[in-house]
Amino acid sequence: MRKLLIICTVLMTTLSFAQDKDKEREEKLKLEKATNYVYEGNELVDADNYISAEMEYRKAISKAPSVVAGSYNLGSTYYEKENYDEALYRLKLAADNSESKEEKHKIFHNIGNILMKQDLCEMAVESFKNALRNNPTDDETRYNLAIAKQCAEQQKKDQDKEEEKKDEDKEDEKKDEEKKEDEKKQDPKDEGDQDKKEGDDEKDEEGKPKDEKDKGEGKEKEDNKQKGKPKPKPGQLSPQQIKNLLEAMNNQEQKVQEKINADKQKGVKVKPEKDW
Repeated sequence: MRKLLIICTVLMTTLSFAQDKDKEREEKLKLEKATNYVYEGNELVDADNYISAEMEYRKAISKAPSVVAGSYNLGSTYYEKENYDEALYRLKLAADNSESKEEKHKIFHNIGNILMKQDLCEMAVESFKNALRNNPTDDETRYNLAIAKQCAEQQKKDQDKEEEKKDEDKEDEKKDEEKKEDEKKQDPKDEGDQDKKEGDDEKDEEGKPKDEKDKGEGKEKEDNKQKGKPKPKPGQLSPQQIKNLLEAMNNQEQKVQEKINADKQKGVKVKPEKDW
Protein backbone atom coordinates (compact mmCIF):
# COMPACT_ATOMS: atom_id res chain seq x y z
CA MET A 1 0.00 0.00 0.00
CA ARG A 2 2.82 2.32 0.85
CA LYS A 3 4.57 1.55 -2.41
CA LEU A 4 1.39 2.34 -4.26
CA LEU A 5 1.19 5.75 -2.66
CA ILE A 6 4.78 6.47 -3.60
CA ILE A 7 4.18 5.41 -7.17
CA CYS A 8 1.08 7.64 -7.43
CA THR A 9 2.96 10.57 -6.02
CA VAL A 10 5.75 10.13 -8.53
CA LEU A 11 3.30 9.85 -11.38
CA MET A 12 1.43 13.00 -10.34
CA THR A 13 4.66 14.94 -10.03
CA THR A 14 5.80 13.75 -13.41
CA LEU A 15 2.43 14.59 -14.94
CA SER A 16 2.46 18.09 -13.39
CA PHE A 17 5.97 18.69 -14.61
CA ALA A 18 4.96 17.59 -18.06
CA GLN A 19 1.98 19.94 -18.02
CA ASP A 20 4.19 22.85 -16.99
CA LYS A 21 6.55 22.00 -19.81
CA ASP A 22 3.64 21.97 -22.23
CA LYS A 23 2.47 25.37 -20.99
CA GLU A 24 5.95 26.78 -21.36
CA ARG A 25 6.20 25.45 -24.88
CA GLU A 26 2.76 26.83 -25.68
CA GLU A 27 3.61 30.26 -24.30
CA LYS A 28 6.89 30.24 -26.15
CA LEU A 29 5.12 29.32 -29.34
CA LYS A 30 2.64 32.16 -28.84
CA LEU A 31 5.45 34.62 -28.28
CA GLU A 32 7.19 33.44 -31.42
CA LYS A 33 4.00 33.79 -33.46
CA ALA A 34 3.24 37.21 -31.96
CA THR A 35 6.77 38.34 -32.78
CA ASN A 36 6.39 37.12 -36.34
CA TYR A 37 3.11 39.01 -36.69
CA VAL A 38 4.87 42.16 -35.45
CA TYR A 39 7.66 41.74 -38.00
CA GLU A 40 5.14 41.22 -40.77
CA GLY A 41 3.25 44.27 -39.61
CA ASN A 42 6.43 46.36 -39.66
CA GLU A 43 7.13 45.30 -43.23
CA LEU A 44 3.61 46.24 -44.27
CA VAL A 45 4.01 49.65 -42.63
CA ASP A 46 7.19 50.20 -44.61
CA ALA A 47 5.13 49.44 -47.71
CA ASP A 48 2.46 52.00 -46.59
CA ASN A 49 -0.07 49.19 -46.27
CA TYR A 50 -1.49 50.28 -42.92
CA ILE A 51 -4.71 48.28 -43.12
CA SER A 52 -2.90 44.97 -43.50
CA ALA A 53 -0.30 46.05 -40.93
CA GLU A 54 -3.04 46.71 -38.40
CA MET A 55 -4.40 43.20 -38.94
CA GLU A 56 -0.97 41.69 -38.28
CA TYR A 57 -0.49 43.75 -35.16
CA ARG A 58 -3.92 42.69 -33.92
CA LYS A 59 -2.94 39.06 -34.43
CA ALA A 60 0.19 39.66 -32.40
CA ILE A 61 -1.81 41.19 -29.57
CA SER A 62 -4.34 38.33 -29.56
CA LYS A 63 -1.60 35.70 -29.47
CA ALA A 64 0.48 37.35 -26.75
CA PRO A 65 -0.94 40.47 -25.08
CA SER A 66 2.32 40.81 -23.17
CA VAL A 67 4.07 41.57 -26.45
CA VAL A 68 3.34 45.27 -26.59
CA ALA A 69 5.35 45.77 -29.74
CA GLY A 70 2.23 45.25 -31.84
CA SER A 71 0.18 48.06 -30.25
CA TYR A 72 3.23 50.25 -29.76
CA ASN A 73 4.44 49.99 -33.34
CA LEU A 74 0.97 50.48 -34.74
CA GLY A 75 0.44 53.53 -32.52
CA SER A 76 3.78 54.97 -33.56
CA THR A 77 2.84 54.44 -37.20
CA TYR A 78 -0.43 56.32 -36.80
CA TYR A 79 1.49 59.08 -35.05
CA GLU A 80 3.79 59.48 -38.04
CA LYS A 81 0.74 59.70 -40.30
CA GLU A 82 -0.80 62.35 -37.96
CA ASN A 83 -3.75 60.12 -37.12
CA TYR A 84 -3.46 61.18 -33.50
CA ASP A 85 -6.73 59.77 -32.16
CA GLU A 86 -5.96 56.25 -33.39
CA ALA A 87 -2.32 56.54 -32.30
CA LEU A 88 -3.38 57.56 -28.80
CA TYR A 89 -5.77 54.61 -28.57
CA ARG A 90 -3.11 52.10 -29.62
CA LEU A 91 -0.46 53.46 -27.27
CA LYS A 92 -2.85 53.35 -24.33
CA LEU A 93 -3.45 49.67 -25.07
CA ALA A 94 0.29 49.14 -25.14
CA ALA A 95 0.66 50.91 -21.78
CA ASP A 96 -2.03 48.69 -20.22
CA ASN A 97 -0.30 45.51 -21.42
CA SER A 98 3.26 46.55 -20.67
CA GLU A 99 5.10 45.44 -17.53
CA SER A 100 8.51 46.86 -18.43
CA LYS A 101 9.52 50.27 -17.13
CA GLU A 102 11.54 50.98 -20.22
CA GLU A 103 8.56 50.21 -22.44
CA LYS A 104 6.25 52.27 -20.24
CA HIS A 105 8.69 55.17 -20.41
CA LYS A 106 8.68 55.16 -24.22
CA ILE A 107 4.91 54.72 -24.39
CA PHE A 108 4.07 57.60 -22.03
CA HIS A 109 6.64 59.82 -23.73
CA ASN A 110 4.94 59.27 -27.09
CA ILE A 111 1.50 59.70 -25.55
CA GLY A 112 2.66 63.07 -24.21
CA ASN A 113 3.81 64.10 -27.69
CA ILE A 114 0.44 63.13 -29.18
CA LEU A 115 -1.42 65.15 -26.53
CA MET A 116 0.76 68.17 -27.29
CA LYS A 117 -0.16 67.85 -30.97
CA GLN A 118 -3.81 67.98 -29.92
CA ASP A 119 -3.22 71.06 -27.69
CA LEU A 120 -4.08 69.01 -24.59
CA CYS A 121 -1.16 70.47 -22.67
CA GLU A 122 -2.35 69.74 -19.13
CA MET A 123 -2.87 66.06 -19.97
CA ALA A 124 0.52 65.99 -21.70
CA VAL A 125 2.14 67.21 -18.47
CA GLU A 126 0.78 64.16 -16.62
CA SER A 127 1.91 61.82 -19.38
CA PHE A 128 5.49 63.15 -19.36
CA LYS A 129 5.50 62.85 -15.56
CA ASN A 130 4.53 59.17 -15.91
CA ALA A 131 7.35 58.69 -18.42
CA LEU A 132 9.88 60.19 -15.98
CA ARG A 133 8.62 57.99 -13.16
CA ASN A 134 9.71 55.02 -15.26
CA ASN A 135 12.97 56.63 -16.39
CA PRO A 136 13.97 59.79 -14.46
CA THR A 137 17.23 60.17 -16.40
CA ASP A 138 15.71 60.96 -19.80
CA ASP A 139 16.56 64.61 -20.59
CA GLU A 140 14.33 64.71 -23.67
CA THR A 141 11.28 63.77 -21.61
CA ARG A 142 12.22 66.34 -18.97
CA TYR A 143 12.51 69.04 -21.68
CA ASN A 144 9.13 68.08 -23.15
CA LEU A 145 7.64 68.27 -19.66
CA ALA A 146 8.88 71.86 -19.25
CA ILE A 147 7.37 72.85 -22.62
CA ALA A 148 4.09 71.17 -21.72
CA LYS A 149 3.95 73.07 -18.41
CA GLN A 150 4.44 76.42 -20.17
CA CYS A 151 1.74 75.51 -22.67
CA ALA A 152 -0.66 74.49 -19.88
CA GLU A 153 -0.06 77.76 -17.99
CA GLN A 154 -0.69 79.83 -21.12
CA GLN A 155 -3.88 77.90 -21.85
CA LYS A 156 -5.02 78.51 -18.27
CA LYS A 157 -4.46 82.26 -18.68
CA ASP A 158 -6.30 82.29 -22.00
CA GLN A 159 -9.17 80.36 -20.45
CA ASP A 160 -9.37 82.79 -17.54
CA LYS A 161 -9.46 85.73 -19.97
CA GLU A 162 -12.17 84.03 -21.98
CA GLU A 163 -14.24 83.40 -18.86
CA GLU A 164 -13.73 87.01 -17.80
CA LYS A 165 -14.84 88.22 -21.22
CA LYS A 166 -17.93 86.01 -21.04
CA ASP A 167 -18.75 87.49 -17.63
CA GLU A 168 -18.32 91.01 -19.04
CA ASP A 169 -20.53 90.17 -22.01
CA LYS A 170 -23.19 88.81 -19.67
CA GLU A 171 -22.97 91.99 -17.57
CA ASP A 172 -23.30 94.14 -20.70
CA GLU A 173 -26.31 92.12 -21.82
CA LYS A 174 -27.84 92.57 -18.40
CA LYS A 175 -27.30 96.34 -18.56
CA ASP A 176 -28.79 96.44 -22.06
CA GLU A 177 -31.85 94.59 -20.84
CA GLU A 178 -32.24 96.98 -17.92
CA LYS A 179 -31.85 99.95 -20.28
CA LYS A 180 -34.51 98.55 -22.58
CA GLU A 181 -36.84 98.07 -19.64
CA ASP A 182 -36.28 101.69 -18.57
CA GLU A 183 -36.95 102.88 -22.12
CA LYS A 184 -40.17 100.90 -22.19
CA LYS A 185 -41.26 102.60 -18.97
CA GLN A 186 -40.45 106.03 -20.38
CA ASP A 187 -41.16 105.59 -24.05
CA PRO A 188 -41.06 108.95 -25.90
CA LYS A 189 -43.62 107.58 -28.31
CA ASP A 190 -46.11 107.17 -25.52
CA GLU A 191 -45.42 110.67 -24.31
CA GLY A 192 -45.87 111.95 -27.85
CA ASP A 193 -49.16 110.12 -28.11
CA GLN A 194 -50.22 111.64 -24.79
CA ASP A 195 -49.28 115.12 -25.99
CA LYS A 196 -51.13 114.46 -29.21
CA LYS A 197 -54.14 113.31 -27.25
CA GLU A 198 -54.04 116.42 -25.10
CA GLY A 199 -53.64 118.48 -28.26
CA ASP A 200 -56.65 116.78 -29.75
CA ASP A 201 -58.66 117.70 -26.66
CA GLU A 202 -57.87 121.36 -27.32
CA LYS A 203 -59.49 121.22 -30.77
CA ASP A 204 -62.99 122.48 -31.33
CA GLU A 205 -65.81 120.63 -32.99
CA GLU A 206 -64.65 121.73 -36.46
CA GLY A 207 -61.23 120.16 -35.90
CA LYS A 208 -59.39 123.47 -35.48
CA PRO A 209 -57.00 123.96 -32.55
CA LYS A 210 -58.61 125.64 -29.59
CA ASP A 211 -55.78 128.17 -29.28
CA GLU A 212 -56.30 129.21 -32.86
CA LYS A 213 -60.04 129.45 -32.23
CA ASP A 214 -59.42 131.57 -29.12
CA LYS A 215 -57.21 133.90 -31.13
CA GLY A 216 -59.89 134.17 -33.77
CA GLU A 217 -62.57 134.87 -31.17
CA GLY A 218 -60.38 137.53 -29.52
CA LYS A 219 -59.82 139.24 -32.82
CA GLU A 220 -63.53 139.04 -33.55
CA LYS A 221 -64.34 140.60 -30.16
CA GLU A 222 -61.84 143.38 -30.77
CA ASP A 223 -63.38 144.02 -34.16
CA ASN A 224 -66.84 144.09 -32.60
CA LYS A 225 -65.59 146.49 -29.96
CA GLN A 226 -64.24 148.76 -32.61
CA LYS A 227 -67.53 148.40 -34.48
CA GLY A 228 -69.38 149.48 -31.31
CA LYS A 229 -67.60 152.87 -31.34
CA PRO A 230 -69.32 155.52 -33.47
CA LYS A 231 -67.28 156.33 -36.51
CA PRO A 232 -67.20 159.99 -37.58
CA LYS A 233 -69.36 160.72 -40.58
CA PRO A 234 -67.93 162.54 -43.56
CA GLY A 235 -67.78 166.29 -42.80
CA GLN A 236 -67.91 165.82 -39.01
CA LEU A 237 -65.14 166.16 -36.44
CA SER A 238 -63.83 163.23 -34.56
CA PRO A 239 -64.18 163.09 -30.75
CA GLN A 240 -60.49 163.90 -30.31
CA GLN A 241 -60.77 166.88 -32.63
CA ILE A 242 -63.80 168.13 -30.67
CA LYS A 243 -61.87 167.75 -27.42
CA ASN A 244 -58.96 169.72 -28.78
CA LEU A 245 -61.31 172.36 -30.12
CA LEU A 246 -63.06 172.76 -26.74
CA GLU A 247 -59.74 173.21 -25.01
CA ALA A 248 -58.78 175.85 -27.55
CA MET A 249 -62.13 177.62 -27.03
CA ASN A 250 -61.69 177.61 -23.27
CA ASN A 251 -58.29 179.13 -23.66
CA GLN A 252 -59.69 181.70 -26.05
CA GLU A 253 -62.58 182.48 -23.72
CA GLN A 254 -60.16 183.07 -20.89
CA LYS A 255 -58.22 185.48 -23.04
CA VAL A 256 -61.44 187.31 -24.01
CA GLN A 257 -62.45 187.54 -20.38
CA GLU A 258 -59.11 188.98 -19.50
CA LYS A 259 -59.47 191.48 -22.36
CA ILE A 260 -62.98 192.46 -21.20
CA ASN A 261 -61.76 193.05 -17.75
CA ALA A 262 -59.03 195.16 -19.18
CA ASP A 263 -61.50 197.11 -21.35
CA LYS A 264 -63.76 197.71 -18.39
CA GLN A 265 -60.94 199.28 -16.78
CA LYS A 266 -60.56 201.44 -19.96
CA GLY A 267 -64.39 201.83 -20.58
CA VAL A 268 -64.45 200.16 -23.97
CA LYS A 269 -67.00 197.37 -24.75
CA VAL A 270 -66.32 194.44 -27.05
CA LYS A 271 -68.65 191.84 -28.47
CA PRO A 272 -68.13 188.35 -27.08
CA GLU A 273 -67.35 185.65 -29.54
CA LYS A 274 -70.15 183.28 -30.39
CA ASP A 275 -70.23 179.80 -29.08
CA TRP A 276 -69.50 177.31 -31.59
